[in-house]
Amino acid sequence: MSTARPLNDQEVYNEMKKMADEEFNIEKAKIVRQESLNIEAVFDRKIKQAEVQKRIAQSNHINKARLRILQERQRVLDNLFEEADGIIHHVSEDSDKYATLIEGLILQGSYALMENSMTVRCREQDVEIVESVLETVTDRYEESMKQRPEFSISEDYLPESNAGGVIMSGYHGKITVDNTLGARLEIAKEEMLPQIRVALFDHSPSRKFFN
Repeated sequence: MSTARPLNDQEVYNEMKKMADEEFNIEKAKIVRQESLNIEAVFDRKIKQAEVQKRIAQSNHINKARLRILQERQRVLDNLFEEADGIIHHVSEDSDKYATLIEGLILQGSYALMENSMTVRCREQDVEIVESVLETVTDRYEESMKQRPEFSISEDYLPESNAGGVIMSGYHGKITVDNTLGARLEIAKEEMLPQIRVALFDHSPSRKFFN
């Protein structure tokens, strides 16, 4: 039976150094692995941030392009409506056609009010035309509504800058119907704007349903 020989000082030193080196290598491997994971995490985060920034930049570019298109379309529409507003200011130059138009506007306003007594407000230069059509309007209203209304012309005239037409009022001025040419143009703009957009710019590619 053999007995263990005690280690000398050099052997003890070598054994302790070996154990220390092994622990150091293990700890170094842990640190290197952890740092590698940290670097990978930072790298992944940077890539994701770059992708997000790229998508934001693309989105901003698309939005700016869309905004420019919308602004240009609105400019075209504004020019169109401005031209239409200029046209209605010349409607009254043809007295015969304008008289027919005034007759229709007063009759339409009368049907909306359905009062026994109604007031017509117009431009001062249109008073004679209004007076010339009131008898016909009265007869037509009586024929359809079976009652004969009374009309009066207000001395509170519409401004000369107004394109023309009339404002009707009834029930002691508490109910009004704006049948001026400017008001009719505004109504037409609201009602026809979708069709005008389609006529000028075609349907939006992103629109799936149509009325």
